[in-house]
Amino acid sequence: MRIADMNWMQVEEYLKRDDRCVIPLGSTEQHAYLSLCVDAILAERVALEAAHPLGIPVFPPLNYGVTPYFRAYPGTVSLQLDTYLRVIRDMLDSISEYGFKRILLVNGHGGNSPAQTLCIEWMAENPMVVVQFHNWWNAPRTWAKVQEIDPVASHASWMENFPWTRLANVAMPSEQKPPIDADKMRMLTPKQVRDYLGDGNFAGLYQRRDEEMQAIWMAAVEETHALLTGSWGRD
Repeated sequence: MRIADMNWMQVEEYLKRDDRCVIPLGSTEQHAYLSLCVDAILAERVALEAAHPLGIPVFPPLNYGVTPYFRAYPGTVSLQLDTYLRVIRDMLDSISEYGFKRILLVNGHGGNSPAQTLCIEWMAENPMVVVQFHNWWNAPRTWAKVQEIDPVASHASWMENFPWTRLANVAMPSEQKPPIDADKMRMLTPKQVRDYLGDGNFAGLYQRRDEEMQAIWMAAVEETHALLTGSWGRD
């Protein structure tokens, strides 16, 4: 259930019987021909589908992340790393203060990964709270399914092209884009990154069959659901 569909009294009542919640982490950045909000859309959706059968509340996604390399693409918004980590810390401080003690961060953007270290540091200061940081798209079972379908999969390629991340009346290229040199890209300015990447796809086809995408999606939801029902390191 969405926190947006609850009032504070309902949250207080929920916390009398459970202390789990989910926070999706996304980004607003270029994804070639797909929505600029792919990472937030997917993180929230996988969180909701995994948490719904359990009645666990899902907070609104954090729609902005760390993505300085894409700043030359209009529509991209990048937070400074220290700003982002302060926001994550403030969120954890806030929701743990009134009773959430098992918190799952479902992350949809690789640039947000420093928050995982922040969570470890934060738990050392708050030993009664468990925070799991979950990169849903490259978790073991989900990534294995991606690789089974097509090993050439990367940012803004087919692997992020779901019915709910596509845009109306936008046609996809039919070719397979050759892989970029990631090491080279890391040394470029945002303008140089845009010149180098072109449309923004890192490698691979732009779209695959919906049946294949659904198989990946089911693996992702089941894997996220398993984290919510697991031991949380308390066995």
